[in-house]
Amino acid sequence: MTRITFLGTGTSHGIPVIGCHCPVCTSSDSRDKRYRSSILIEKDGTSVVIDTGYEFRLQALRSGIEHLDGVLYTHSHSDHLMGLDDLRVFTGEEKLPVYSTEKVLSLISSVFPYAFRDMPYKGVPRLKPVAIAEHGSFSVGNLDFTLIPVMHGCMRIAGYRFGRCAYITDVSDMLFSENEAYLQGIDILIIGALRDKPHWSHFTFQQAYEAAEHIKAGHVYFTHINHATSYSDITRRFSPYAESAYDNLVLEVEDE
Repeated sequence: MTRITFLGTGTSHGIPVIGCHCPVCTSSDSRDKRYRSSILIEKDGTSVVIDTGYEFRLQALRSGIEHLDGVLYTHSHSDHLMGLDDLRVFTGEEKLPVYSTEKVLSLISSVFPYAFRDMPYKGVPRLKPVAIAEHGSFSVGNLDFTLIPVMHGCMRIAGYRFGRCAYITDVSDMLFSENEAYLQGIDILIIGALRDKPHWSHFTFQQAYEAAEHIKAGHVYFTHINHATSYSDITRRFSPYAESAYDNLVLEVEDE
């Protein structure tokens, strides 16, 4: 059994947005309160997080994360990265492996250089960068992953497949001609869908829905959602095939 916890499902602003009094930001529905997007994946004692945004410390406390075997990064934008310093509590004598493309890891190490050096004192994260090629497969403990490249505007970023699940956020082009073989047989697709209005670097809900249909995904969870649309409205419009994920949602997926 693989357990997926949505640590956050919001866009770069989070919800509520500072100073905003729109219906979603003032909603009483807890599913409309969104930290920045991230997930925790657990299987047979292995724990992996994808992305560490601004609220990573709060997310880890809320979900009771006590150890990590690795961290995967989709890209180096701040809303997916800036909680990295709080990885310090998960590192000791052994460095914590962090995985992404060589380019993303280089950008991350330029923002947090001390986390990738052998420092003479404690109190800093001790991280080991592990570069993964596009379409490369790798294992973290009992979890197996494949890195799937997608476009985020003009940037190539990383999505990840694990078993019959895939996590692809901040996507504007699925690069089907490159990825078709790697996107077959997905039962659970977690995909970024920003809003209804078109955006140059993010899918709309409809674009994400159509991408899921194209690869014949079994079921779809939208993530990386902004404050233009409520949880209930998204799910009403796109169910039963697709629905909005929300913070603290837990999925338990039977393994292959």
